[in-house]
Amino acid sequence: MNDKTATIHRMVMPDHICPYGLKALDLLKRRGFAVEDRWLRTRAETDAFKAEHGVKTTPQIFIEGRRIGGYDDLRRYFGLHVPVAGETSYRPVAALFAMTALMAMAASHAAFGSSFTAMALMWFGAFSMCALALLKLQDIETFSTMFLNYDLLARRWVLYGYIYPFAEGLAGLLMAAGALKWLSVPVALFIGTVGAVSVFKAVYIDRRELKCACVGGSSTVPLGFISLTENLGMIAMGLWMAAM
Repeated sequence: MNDKTATIHRMVMPDHICPYGLKALDLLKRRGFAVEDRWLRTRAETDAFKAEHGVKTTPQIFIEGRRIGGYDDLRRYFGLHVPVAGETSYRPVAALFAMTALMAMAASHAAFGSSFTAMALMWFGAFSMCALALLKLQDIETFSTMFLNYDLLARRWVLYGYIYPFAEGLAGLLMAAGALKWLSVPVALFIGTVGAVSVFKAVYIDRRELKCACVGGSSTVPLGFISLTENLGMIAMGLWMAAM
């Protein structure tokens, strides 16, 4: 018999099932606990439970009769990471480049029967530019505000912060299509060069600690190597397309 027992109190109502309650229940079961799942079926029942135990939120988890707390508290109890607001994370960047690399390999395989071609590398760069532009365009106001913290041209011409994502996306699309190189090459070279100089000055000369706007305005990626790589990549893509 399972000797690890837990009790969870969570909201299960006709119009609302607490997602954190479901996550906590799943985590307990995956950790091998026999769980007594107690539903709070009304707002009144939920408020009474919170008042009785002096808590502000549900779900609430008890293990061997000891209150652990909510879902985040349960993760800490098991030694799992709980992100905090503003915490530095490279996960969005890693996920983006992993996906665009796989997309480029898939396109290359479909076109040439091999995932490892020169075109796959070119498409990787182009797809990455498009994906980065898309993230910026999700909230262009926040991006443009964040961009003003370090971009030298945007500080002199604020409108550039709004133009930049469109220019990056346009260059990426044209490069993926191999079309209008007379337009895509200068755009990539221009925004890449301005960006690289801006990042280098802010990080390596002025020694400022800023967040990078490269993956959108909600980014927690520090301004530095990743941002510089994005811009140097655009320069490399421009030079490559110009040489083709």
